[in-house]
Amino acid sequence: MPSGGDFHTDPPNTQVHFRKRRMSYEPDATELPTDDRSVTSSNETIVAGEWAGNVIGVFTSGGDAQGMNAAVRAIVRVGMFLGCKVYYIKEGYQGMVEGKDDIVLATWESTSNTIHMGGTMIGSARCMEFKERPGRLKAAKNLVQLGITNLIAIGGDGSLTGANLFRQEWPGLLRELVDTNQITSDKLVTSSRLNIVGLVGSIDNDFCGTDMTIGVDSALHRILESVDEIMTTAVSHKRAFVVEIMGRMCGYLPLVAGISSEASMVFIPEDPPEGDWRQGLCDHIRESSKSDARRTQIILVAEGAIDRSGNSIKCSDVQRVLTERLNMDVKVTVLGHVQRGGKASAFDRIIGTRMGTEAVMALMDAGPDTPACAICLDGIDIIRTPLMKAVEMTKMVGYKMNELNFEEVVKLRGRSIRNHLFVFNLQRNIVPHPIFQRPSRKKILRIAMVHNGQPACGMNAAARGFVGMCISKGYLPLFIFESWKGLLQDKVETVEWSQVQYYTSAGGSKLGTSSETAEEIGVVRIAQKIHQHNISALIIVGGFEAFKSAYELLKGRENYQELCIPINVIPATIANNVPGCKLSLGCDTAMNNICKACDELKQSASSLQQTVYVVETGGENCGYLAMLSALASGADACFIKEEHFTIRDIYNVCKKLKNKLEFSGVRQGLVLRNENANLNLSTDFIYRVFNEEGKPQFSARQTVLGHTQTGHTASPYDRCAGIKAGCRATAWTLFTLSQCHQGGKVFTDSPSTVTVTTQTSGKESFESVEKLALRTDFVFNLPKDQWWLRLNKLLYILSWPLDIPDAASAYYRLSAGSSL
Repeated sequence: MPSGGDFHTDPPNTQVHFRKRRMSYEPDATELPTDDRSVTSSNETIVAGEWAGNVIGVFTSGGDAQGMNAAVRAIVRVGMFLGCKVYYIKEGYQGMVEGKDDIVLATWESTSNTIHMGGTMIGSARCMEFKERPGRLKAAKNLVQLGITNLIAIGGDGSLTGANLFRQEWPGLLRELVDTNQITSDKLVTSSRLNIVGLVGSIDNDFCGTDMTIGVDSALHRILESVDEIMTTAVSHKRAFVVEIMGRMCGYLPLVAGISSEASMVFIPEDPPEGDWRQGLCDHIRESSKSDARRTQIILVAEGAIDRSGNSIKCSDVQRVLTERLNMDVKVTVLGHVQRGGKASAFDRIIGTRMGTEAVMALMDAGPDTPACAICLDGIDIIRTPLMKAVEMTKMVGYKMNELNFEEVVKLRGRSIRNHLFVFNLQRNIVPHPIFQRPSRKKILRIAMVHNGQPACGMNAAARGFVGMCISKGYLPLFIFESWKGLLQDKVETVEWSQVQYYTSAGGSKLGTSSETAEEIGVVRIAQKIHQHNISALIIVGGFEAFKSAYELLKGRENYQELCIPINVIPATIANNVPGCKLSLGCDTAMNNICKACDELKQSASSLQQTVYVVETGGENCGYLAMLSALASGADACFIKEEHFTIRDIYNVCKKLKNKLEFSGVRQGLVLRNENANLNLSTDFIYRVFNEEGKPQFSARQTVLGHTQTGHTASPYDRCAGIKAGCRATAWTLFTLSQCHQGGKVFTDSPSTVTVTTQTSGKESFESVEKLALRTDFVFNLPKDQWWLRLNKLLYILSWPLDIPDAASAYYRLSAGSSL
């Protein structure tokens, strides 16, 4: 769940700027590898076995987090692909100190069916002995004896700090071991340096330098599942619920959960309420009960919540205030370690996999003077960050918290916490703007939202964000129901804040949507209706149809002056095929639904004799959903339209599956196919080939997921991203209106005022539809450049062990040219 953009400019001297780097296993989409056993990046070729002789140790330390197993799986399999030995160091630093059976050689099979599992398969423990030099001396001896000179630490800032200290002391520790005759002097040469890479695994998201840590998204799933279920009983009895959420002294989880659940109040340590929090809470609850007509109040409290004086705020304190002062029926729920439990979300599986892979590449790139680095997330990009700079900034947050310098704490936390605070406070404090109290509202500028395209989770959240921003700034929000047809039928209504309650979590489109574009309905008729309803600006939420409609309205400006208004597109489609957008609303929910289905199919297959499932996913002509879901579910292969494949490729995958099931001990296989991957080589065709050619090693079954992928309830990412997208698109629209509203009239014929909300490195911007159209394939409704195609080879590296017969045959050739 990346931060998704800035509302504010970062103040000077509050951010550490780190070197960005393309992941070395991820080639440009135009430089697809053609050799079956290598992956090409922009400046190097990584060949199977090229790092043979090196030894990697991987361990998890501190609190566990969902997604750790995905990272461990990637480290083991990518390491083995490169020819390395990879050792599990069990029970964290404790296992490193004790050695023997706690440091074991990893095998390919040991990571099978682990990508979805929560917790950590290699154990985690806190070790007091490692904090002392004698303990680190024991650990060094154990590592040297096995030839381990590369370590990947997965944990929080404390674990990563310990790893860096160990690296700094390494030469001295080895010299002491030689002097005491515990190792031979030749080890000083063969093990002269220790390379360290850190992965941040923590549900708290309290590490500076990364937008998200491994485990946070899964924890948000557990929190919102619980809050959603609490909501039904709370509404039934007009009760208030106070929910305590983990996160130590970081308020990220309760803040994002508060936005995503439409909570009434959130108490977090970074931004305590001003003045008397007890009186402020009561005043807010009274006001929201009147204005929103709410039947229930949900208050989220971080376990480290404090007031402006540094005094702790507990759930019991909140309960007592509401009970005694407002005579409310208040219940307390402490979620506790439920947040750490359960399966990893699709997001955590993917970032765990990508970060684990990049960690191995970072070790490969390390030289004598290379500082220890942490693998971090910047938007959707994986970057390397100087480890100790990030650790020092993280510790600085604690110092500023102790000084009660909350403004500096928020700055140090970074753009993500600031953006979420802005959005939550905006929604919490919605009151009608003074302009709405005037007898006449005719002079208020009217901004309309319409949904266009297939329904997707996050559309309703975007509508809520839009309404909140409009009302708070004194503009009149309008909903156009039933898409463009609804506009022609005058289904245009003003919206009050109370009408968008419970929109955030709801799937589908409450406004109603259609796949017909503006041109198909009639641009001239749309222009007439825009004039009739006095619409000053338009926000279109949807997929490629929304983008196409905006482009058609832009071209229609030449003939219809009514279309010379600001227009923005918020991408929302499970196909993820809107030009300029790297991750559309709805994709995360769909991917989680696909992963859940695949997990259940694999579980079913494991109970049978060896079985391979062929699963058809949605996505129209775009293979994003199939490819990323295959990566997240641990699939063996994926067939998509962007990568041309033939009958021979299908047969090669089938042959490889036969060998894998026969020699590796795996009992099931999983192959995903995009619904429009190939007109003739259908899902049923692939199933029949597998079922016939797989004999006697396996039988095949097929499943078409269909519209179940769209989802009933939005995921945490789609809820929060939807709200933020609605706010940002409206903020851009209001700014643009201020530039083109003169003399009581709105007019703009600049192409730059018809835009798509795009995202680059975690920062949202607005790109002209006219420019994006030049990079768009209107035949297949796809952008010409798609970032995720870089991941195609990674799927196969992670899926096929090298030591089974005909391993190369599974890597069917992905040519630089394709059917597109």
